[in-house]
Amino acid sequence: MKHKAVAASAALLLLPLTACGGNAAAGSDGSTVTVTVGYQSKTINTVTAGTLLRSLGYFEKELNSLGDGKHYKVDWQDYATGAPITAQMTAGKIDIGSMGDFPLLINAARGKQLGKPTHLVSVTGYNLRGGLNTIVTSPDSKLAGLTDLKGKKVSTSVGSAADGTLVRALQRAGIDPDKGIQKLNQQPAVGASALTAGSTDALSQFVAWPGLLTFQGKAKALYDGAQLNLPTFHGVTAREDFAKQRPTVLGAFLKAQSEATDYLNAHPVAAAESVAKATGLPAEVVYLYNGAHGISTFDPAVKPQLISALKKDVAVLKSAKLTGDIDVDSFVDDQYVKKALGADYAQRLAATPPASASEVWPKGAEKTVSFKSPAELLGYVKEHKDGIRAAYVPDATTGTLWFADKAVWVADGSRLLPFVAPATAKAYVAAHGGARVITYAGALGQAS
Repeated sequence: MKHKAVAASAALLLLPLTACGGNAAAGSDGSTVTVTVGYQSKTINTVTAGTLLRSLGYFEKELNSLGDGKHYKVDWQDYATGAPITAQMTAGKIDIGSMGDFPLLINAARGKQLGKPTHLVSVTGYNLRGGLNTIVTSPDSKLAGLTDLKGKKVSTSVGSAADGTLVRALQRAGIDPDKGIQKLNQQPAVGASALTAGSTDALSQFVAWPGLLTFQGKAKALYDGAQLNLPTFHGVTAREDFAKQRPTVLGAFLKAQSEATDYLNAHPVAAAESVAKATGLPAEVVYLYNGAHGISTFDPAVKPQLISALKKDVAVLKSAKLTGDIDVDSFVDDQYVKKALGADYAQRLAATPPASASEVWPKGAEKTVSFKSPAELLGYVKEHKDGIRAAYVPDATTGTLWFADKAVWVADGSRLLPFVAPATAKAYVAAHGGARVITYAGALGQAS
């Protein structure tokens, strides 16, 4: 199964390069420049370099303000994963792309291998514990933890951050990630359909698939990626020749990305609605990841802890024979984002994620309501049952935000504690005498 999965993943990178790309090319009159941007609209951890940025028009505005006598056109190309973006970049057909940490490493490896080097130039969204990736099962599944996956069919996208989470989680559980499960290498949408149809026992995927399926009642969490306590992120990569040829254009993109980041942070509900409209995803799911206290934190700064995590990711890809050694230090090039953001860069670099918090999104509201504890949130929900659009609570141990009605609840005396996955809830109960797992309805009943 492993060799089939690797072959399938490699095949994605060798698809015919039929998409039209601008390659930052000048028109016949030398005055028109087309910049081609590859993005993943539904991978909402990249919206500040893709979906949201496109809808706001900030990149086009920055380009028009360059004042260099050129007319700029942006060709936005939407893909489901990072692999085809890498294929188009190494063919010189995409100038700037955004993708997850594991695909970024494959991007680096393919670029070097083909003599078309690329560089990581900024970060979009990140989670310092790894909460962007989740393993889910069907709602009626009897699987209760990772050890139950032994011998089972598990769908993931080989070479993705979600696959990395699966491999590491299985290893920690004492299961050989190659021989201990039947791994199905599938695109996220295909894996989601397989889970719904019952042709796979579990699905390990990246944002926003686990949250979407859970929100739709088609899945429940089995493993919270934040249990690994290893950073995961998405970032922006650019072709080296493009960056050297048109540094002001890349600088304009990074300024625009920073502006889109500021917009998202200042207007999280409006941003979620905008992304939902563009992607067809429920706004409630977008907000789970991209909200004020969402699973993802957005900041273009290339933080050292993210690069350190990227270096650790290389071993996972090497074990799957997807890449050889990768010089991460030479792949990372933050000079452009430093120049684009100027004095603000140091402040962004030092910034930390906001503290976790419980939030309610009332129906018809343009802002959410925050609470000091999950119990307080439950009390509010109890009194406003018909007026709640969505309610979110952070996992008591990992801080990963989750839907309140989909969380696993534990009563510990007067405390009401939410967990993303059943295993972590049971671990808490085992370590705290008197604590017990209760239903969501039971938690609401105890809330005052």
